[in-house]
Amino acid sequence: MLDVAVCGGSGYAGAELLRILALHPEIKITAVTSEKSAGAPVSSVFLHLHYYSHLIYEPLHKNRLLEKADLFFMALPHAASQEAVHFFFEKGKKVIDISADYRLSNPMIYEQWYKTPHNYPETLKHSVYGLPEINRNIIKNSRLIANPGCYPTSAILGLYPAISEKLIDIDYLIIDSKSGTSGAGRKGTVDFSYCEVNEGFKAYGIGVHRHTPEIEQELSLIAGRDIKVNFTPHLVPMDRGIISTIYAKLRRNVDTAKVISIYKEKYLAEPFIRILEEGIFPNAKNVRGSNFCEIGIKVVSRTNTLIIVSAIDNLVKGAAGQAVHNMNIMMGFEETTALTSPALFP
Repeated sequence: MLDVAVCGGSGYAGAELLRILALHPEIKITAVTSEKSAGAPVSSVFLHLHYYSHLIYEPLHKNRLLEKADLFFMALPHAASQEAVHFFFEKGKKVIDISADYRLSNPMIYEQWYKTPHNYPETLKHSVYGLPEINRNIIKNSRLIANPGCYPTSAILGLYPAISEKLIDIDYLIIDSKSGTSGAGRKGTVDFSYCEVNEGFKAYGIGVHRHTPEIEQELSLIAGRDIKVNFTPHLVPMDRGIISTIYAKLRRNVDTAKVISIYKEKYLAEPFIRILEEGIFPNAKNVRGSNFCEIGIKVVSRTNTLIIVSAIDNLVKGAAGQAVHNMNIMMGFEETTALTSPALFP
């Protein structure tokens, strides 16, 4: 039995971790932290998590937590995660960080986009980008996993086969993504209040969103050369889910059926990727609450364009579910343990 701590367990990603891990037969939750909810039972903050009525939120006192767990999930805000991840990693623990603090391999790029320095560049060198479909073999031997961001997960999984098989021109890629409001976290701000979001639909962070360098870093590794993307996220009035529509110019004459067959072959052994049949495209509702990524393909021969549509639940495949998948690989558990629940409908 693996002793696990969840640091930052009162946010949406932390709550999803607790929900998923409640069904995991190989782990025991031994500590959950929250500064603002310290002293309160987990089940009093999240009534649906009655399974955890015995667990009390505690402050993140690192030395006290050290002996409570062998693996630490860090669901802390960006920048706040840096020091805690470094501490537990240096003490020999396994760490899965859901923040962006250890995703970007270049600390200068991290500082440029997140407006704060990275204080632990030596620890950063040990971080593995935790996208199982691409990095499984290095994840299993790592002690520090940087869990991918939600938008990057949808974009990278959508583009991976097309880039690796040299189907597309990588000099001009357009990634147009839409996310539910839970992607902004569980904080009370005017921008995400009901009246501001309901009946609305807007683009934000155009050309400057913090997930841009993460997408570019990983696509560049796939391509073997530098890639820049045009990435535009949008906020839609739904709780959860991401749809990314990706546009690229084809390098050779292929039809939709051929591209679908290439994608199916590339993801043949992947338990959480579903390539849809020709003429069928993802709906965020069909992956809601699940760890699946659905991908639809269309070749528009008139404009020589490949259109890729990918859908994930931003809190599961885009955060907590992927973190559990990474843990399963690291620990040698069956990869799909606690993650095979179908989507919620309606």
